Amino acid sequence: MGIITLTSDWGYTDFYLASVKGMIYKYLPKVNIVDISHSIKAFDIVEAAFIIKNSYSSFPEGSVHIVGVSTEESIKHSHTVVFYDNHYFIGTDNGIFSMIFDSEPEKIVELDVLVDSSFNTFSTRDRFVKAATHLSSGKPIEELGDPKTNLVTKFLFEPSSDKNGIKGIVTYVDNFENLFTNISFDFFNKVVNGKKFEILFNSYKVTEISNSYADVRPGEIVALFASNGMMEIAINKGNASSLLGMKKRSPIIISII
Repeated sequence: MGIITLTSDWGYTDFYLASVKGMIYKYLPKVNIVDISHSIKAFDIVEAAFIIKNSYSSFPEGSVHIVGVSTEESIKHSHTVVFYDNHYFIGTDNGIFSMIFDSEPEKIVELDVLVDSSFNTFSTRDRFVKAATHLSSGKPIEELGDPKTNLVTKFLFEPSSDKNGIKGIVTYVDNFENLFTNISFDFFNKVVNGKKFEILFNSYKVTEISNSYADVRPGEIVALFASNGMMEIAINKGNASSLLGMKKRSPIIISII
């Protein structure tokens, strides 16, 4: 039996997560359910996209990923099933898929399944679960609805560059308060091209890229490229976000000197 992952902003104190898992097991008792995260900030599709984008490829091909964040359907934002990179994604087409994918998906279907409940406030349990168990059973995506040609597009802030360097921002703060930026390894190397540089943020400065947190002493600031290929600012055994006064969307400047 396949894998169904769950990502949501439900937390762990309410009944939402348990009822979704229970419904999945009702349809597929032997399926494997994996929780990616249920601590997404409420309705924050940018954060959800970041988490899913950086985790889905670690799962076997054919896995089904339910996105339970900002799931309300509208005329512009339909419930949608997507086949991309040999994985299935189920959620609301409100721009979140465009932030997860780096290229056009192979198949897009507007979800058309009946809702058993008399209420329409819990789409993940009442619609997405049906689609997920359908796919995890090996049934074709085409049976879930009519094909769509395009996804709603939401553009993320991209770093800019000129002869003086790079301007970027913090895009994510993890549980250790490490700061992930939108500056990729390839973009950094293309712009800096071996020249001397300074990484500037608030009143702080870093002048080199390290390979690991342990390259600096505990309590010192370190800049490195994380496992997802993006520049990260951290404090070895410390909390960079709090101690440096940095948060999501805080500016990062790389100055070529």
